[in-house]
Amino acid sequence: MTSEFNGLEIAIIGLASRFAKSANIEEFWQHLLNGKELISIFTETEDRENQSVKAGSILENIEWFDASFFGFSPREAEVMDPQHRLFLECAWEALENAGYDSARETRPIGVYAGVGMGYYLYHNLLPNPELLNSVGSLQRLIGVDKDYVPTRVSYKLDLKGPSVSVGTACSSSLVAVHLACQSLLAGECYLSLAAGVAVKVPQNELTLSPDEIISPDGHCRAFDAGANGTLGGNGIGTVVLKRLEDAIADRDYIYAIIKGSVINNDGAGKIGYTAPSEEGQTRTIRTAQMVAEVHPESISYIEAHGTGTPLGDPIEIAAMTRAFRAHTQKKNYCAIGSVKTNLGHLDAAAGIAGLIKTTLSLDRQLLPPSLNFSQPNPRIDFANSPFYVNDKLREWTRNGSPRRAGVSSFGIGGTNAHLIL
Repeated sequence: MTSEFNGLEIAIIGLASRFAKSANIEEFWQHLLNGKELISIFTETEDRENQSVKAGSILENIEWFDASFFGFSPREAEVMDPQHRLFLECAWEALENAGYDSARETRPIGVYAGVGMGYYLYHNLLPNPELLNSVGSLQRLIGVDKDYVPTRVSYKLDLKGPSVSVGTACSSSLVAVHLACQSLLAGECYLSLAAGVAVKVPQNELTLSPDEIISPDGHCRAFDAGANGTLGGNGIGTVVLKRLEDAIADRDYIYAIIKGSVINNDGAGKIGYTAPSEEGQTRTIRTAQMVAEVHPESISYIEAHGTGTPLGDPIEIAAMTRAFRAHTQKKNYCAIGSVKTNLGHLDAAAGIAGLIKTTLSLDRQLLPPSLNFSQPNPRIDFANSPFYVNDKLREWTRNGSPRRAGVSSFGIGGTNAHLIL
């Protein structure tokens, strides 16, 4: 370990995901490099004044599941919410990607998962009484309730570290990563899975296109003058974490290093419960930089929350600027982007999608383009900020320090998370 490290760093040593039109990590990365919008159109309806589009990102083959591999009967699997099934597969794949077999690993492995609200019971089981009544009420509850998702993985893969379901709305998965890091530093586990799981079924405009925040033209235009809302989507992302010192000693492949992470809440200082808070976001980002012991001028990329909403984007850039301005007046040196322009808003899996994108960017030393950006939102003062929108594929060059990034995720209800990689 060099003097650059303080002993509190966490290594990301394994990855697995299920995102729209991307069966695995490599397919997802290629889509990011190629600037692909991974969105499906549900319906198009035309009224007298304009055309509105219902769209979102969907997962293919969510009915596929290797039940016998995990020791389930076909009927047990059929009654189980796809969120349970797909996370089991992703958890296994992430450990495999990291080079670990849970059946052989004797040291404790934790599971921290942010899981979205399940719709399987309402849309698939209740309309099918024969299937619903084929198992007992306790098994029905366990099979559909999101709180049982991480502990089912711990049971099936024989993982003996902490197993915790995390619920902070849109920021759930990045909060799960933060809690997993704290658990590793506290010595509660030797490895930890941290994940975001969001699979709403059926995959259509009813579950993935809520009218209140949805873009009427079917595109997420983060930071753009035409930003008019976000999109919904399904997805799962999982990372395997280990203390950096242990990862180096074990000769693990290290994709990226988490230098520090912070979570907080806005409190009451905003216009409403669902609204973002500039003050709360500023505190999160600035405190994360202090915990990580990094100067803001050494951070050359921010994966923003970036919802593409008229209210959220200006507040987020204002908060980022205030956090950076505590120690630098430098302008337009730090790239920003939002994976929501590719995938839409993945609810509880939103933060992990941004984290995986940024982890791969560090590993491959490339910055994928943030999509649907042509001219800045007039309410965002980019010219006097440290930031510019990374709207094209760029090589990620060093600026005199290691490549460093921030990743943000902000939840309805005010729980904010920011990580320094």
